[in-house]
Amino acid sequence: MSVLDHILGKHLSSTEEEGQKIGVLSGVPILGLDGLSSSAYGPEAALSVLLPLGALGLAYIVPITVIILLLLTILYFSYRQTISAYPTGGGSYTVAKENLGIRAGLLAAAALMLDYILNVAVGISAGIGALVSAFPGLHSYTLTLCLITLAIITLVNLRGTRESGIIFGLPTYAFVGTLTIVLGIGITKFILNGGHAIPVVAPPALPNINIGVAGIWLLMRSFASGCTAMTGVEAVSNGVSAFAKPAVRNAQRTLTAIVVILAFLLLGIAYLSHSFGIGAMDQEQAGYQSVISQLVAAVVGRGTFYFITIGSVLLVLTLSANTSFAGFPRLCRLVAEDGYLPRAFGTQGRRLVYNVGIMFLAIVSGILLIVFGGITDRLIPLFAVGAFAAFSLSQAGMVVHWKRAKGKTSGTSMIVNGIGAVATTVALVIILFAKFVEGAWITLVLVPAILFVFMNVRHHYQKVAREVHCPHALDLSHNDPPVVIVPFRAWDILTERALRFALRLSPEVIGVHVCIGAEDNAAVREQWARNVETPIKAAGLPVPRLEVIPSLYRKLLSPLEDYIDKLHEEYPTRMIAVVIPELVEAHWYQYLLHNQRAAWLKADLFLRGDRHVVVINIPWYLDEEKTKRRAKRMSAGR
Repeated sequence: MSVLDHILGKHLSSTEEEGQKIGVLSGVPILGLDGLSSSAYGPEAALSVLLPLGALGLAYIVPITVIILLLLTILYFSYRQTISAYPTGGGSYTVAKENLGIRAGLLAAAALMLDYILNVAVGISAGIGALVSAFPGLHSYTLTLCLITLAIITLVNLRGTRESGIIFGLPTYAFVGTLTIVLGIGITKFILNGGHAIPVVAPPALPNINIGVAGIWLLMRSFASGCTAMTGVEAVSNGVSAFAKPAVRNAQRTLTAIVVILAFLLLGIAYLSHSFGIGAMDQEQAGYQSVISQLVAAVVGRGTFYFITIGSVLLVLTLSANTSFAGFPRLCRLVAEDGYLPRAFGTQGRRLVYNVGIMFLAIVSGILLIVFGGITDRLIPLFAVGAFAAFSLSQAGMVVHWKRAKGKTSGTSMIVNGIGAVATTVALVIILFAKFVEGAWITLVLVPAILFVFMNVRHHYQKVAREVHCPHALDLSHNDPPVVIVPFRAWDILTERALRFALRLSPEVIGVHVCIGAEDNAAVREQWARNVETPIKAAGLPVPRLEVIPSLYRKLLSPLEDYIDKLHEEYPTRMIAVVIPELVEAHWYQYLLHNQRAAWLKADLFLRGDRHVVVINIPWYLDEEKTKRRAKRMSAGR
């Protein structure tokens, strides 16, 4: 096995794709990790906005959470219908494109891509941030830990969808299990104590601030912050194609499991936070504790189970980026198939995953982490904007879909999606207004920029298609043999091999030697006469001529370009073939010992853009047997 086989796993054939499909148990950690982990920071985000209210703010957290869960329920039923109507996947992009037009689809795709990228950077940053808060000595290694985590998640996803489900399954179910136990114990204690919460470890007291009733603007901002808990709901509808048969049923069951677990966690955390008097704390002040940390300590104390629970929370927060690695490449594949992204995004790699999409996501997320030094809190306001923009377009698209379908249940389905469209649009407007100053305005710049890229990629492909389109049959006029040029430095085995090939192409062959500086060309002429002209005359073949071009300024490419232009004027209807001999080394580092003139010449001729000039490469392999063995190993590893 090659090194790549050990790192990424052996190649999988296309016939093995069905074996890489996932079921419900794997689908939850792969496509639900983002959504489920948001229960660890969604309620805290909402409570953070309510900080100015002190203890009074706790009175609003349960109603705000209930409103968020109502919106989540609407999205759940809407996306169940989307999965059924579009079993090939694609989510918001496909729905919006097919029902609202390509521009609406691209808008949904741009918003989702932005959401996926931010999820990776912010998720990893949040997890490592929580780890650093538990172990302050790691603070100076924050960025390094973030990048290491990103590399691990990227590597796991490059190994294939099925393996990522196995690897991420344990921390996901540990997180769900431990937090469920904590919430269960907390609710039971609250009921058995007659509605009185008696914490094992009392949370920091919240100040009593008498301001009467909270303002509507503050509650809207709290709601907007809490909506970050729903950013991962879209992923399942994007990844229907990843599920084993029956794909639609498995995808719907996975969506159900994710939403039910998420709803329970969100409501349980909000309810117990209110019951135990747990509020958000200022992260910049000493002694900061997250809402989850306070809640677990209040319910079970700071014993072994506390550290197991907090450990699973930290791990899941850190790994929540995995949902983006499942959804982003598939979304890019669909956009690429429509010609709005480079086609490489639509190509499956060695493990039947979309490597280019995975690597692009990793690189962009890595750049964000580096730019922000591993602390990406300022990006959080952008989170919900992209997700809810995609939600709204998807729901509106489904309304149009059911209107066209006109089936028995189309009316009911249209009402469900209509309610979803209105609800998500209202939520989007609230989020934009509430988070505009905090950074949501950047979305209004980034999304159009992504759309600009889409349109330019599409324009390029259309331009290429127009240029290469051939409306006529094979044209045999002016089909004389080409004029062949063989540039060479000196008489050697490379030159001999290139000339032999050139003589098979055309009777008109020209050897070209550029005489650098004050170099004596007499030796070149003598070698040409002895080694080329004499044997060719003896064979009765047309004798190639030699052109020695002086270059007093030691340039190589410019004199050759000028000579090719001169030949083109001399033979306006003939193709000019430039046969370039090139040395191929056995090891990459040996290339550092040579000047790579052949490579520079090829690049220069390609960049000239002259359709009358063709470039032919004649390689000579040093240590041919070793090169063949290396090529064979590399071929086996691809």
